[in-house]
Amino acid sequence: MRMTFLRGATAVAGLALAIGWAMAATPTAHAKYTGSLLWHEREHHQGGFSGLEVSDDGTAFTTITDRGMILRGTFRRADDGRLVAATVTSADPLRDLEGQPVVDAMADSEGLALGPDGTAYVSFEAHHRVWAFPPEGPTQPLSDRRTFPKMQANSSLETLAIDDGGRLYTLPERSGKLTRPFPVFRYDPRTGDWSQPFTILRRGNFLPVGADFGPDGALYLLEREFSGIAFRSRVRRLTLQGDHVTHDETLLATHSLVHGNLEGLSVWRDTTGTIRLTMVSDNNFNGFQRTEFVEYRVAH
Repeated sequence: MRMTFLRGATAVAGLALAIGWAMAATPTAHAKYTGSLLWHEREHHQGGFSGLEVSDDGTAFTTITDRGMILRGTFRRADDGRLVAATVTSADPLRDLEGQPVVDAMADSEGLALGPDGTAYVSFEAHHRVWAFPPEGPTQPLSDRRTFPKMQANSSLETLAIDDGGRLYTLPERSGKLTRPFPVFRYDPRTGDWSQPFTILRRGNFLPVGADFGPDGALYLLEREFSGIAFRSRVRRLTLQGDHVTHDETLLATHSLVHGNLEGLSVWRDTTGTIRLTMVSDNNFNGFQRTEFVEYRVAH
């Protein structure tokens, strides 16, 4: 979801973000903050990053913007694994079914998942849909107007994740009521059908903005809470058995101002066998918001 801000709040928000940058991340029993990397506009020439995938070894990344661009690049890390730099190796527009770059409302790409063959699967928010972008060949629609009915404008398919069986999972940013769970939609490539196998409990004012299946098979959910000038972030780990959520735990919950508007999440395992959470922030194309990569290490 694109966030809008009052111009008169720029100075206040900028000061608040500067204070937040100096704060340590909220300590938790499950996740430890390992560092952040500011990604300046001169290094990526885009902004609005909403989806993220990191390679199994943590050295390469793919990200999308909510203006229909897909960027690929590499990370440089210190000896202890901390992020030092991010370099873009390619930046291309996502293309529609006629092969033309997506534009205007059709370009609001939010969720990203990568298949083992390199296919990029993308969920879009304004015109609620999921498309597949193979490395070679035309764009493939995986849904139509009937697939996701009655979703709110600017509050729909922010998340996309792919499991080991190649099935895609997505859920809307809003459920309609504070007491209503989020419906999870699943696409099975073997049948080409969508189903709604389970829901995820809505906890407080946090809303889902990113998701990924970890190497442990769990579904990790990145959520955001917006207070008016600042963001809080939360990551939940959900254990799935068939069509049921059997365990739901909060790994991370930050205070306001600690990070930017984190929207993209990728979960991977480093050389020590530790699961890492890598996230990217959406600056909403505002000069007083920052684009950053943020990483946490999962303790257990």
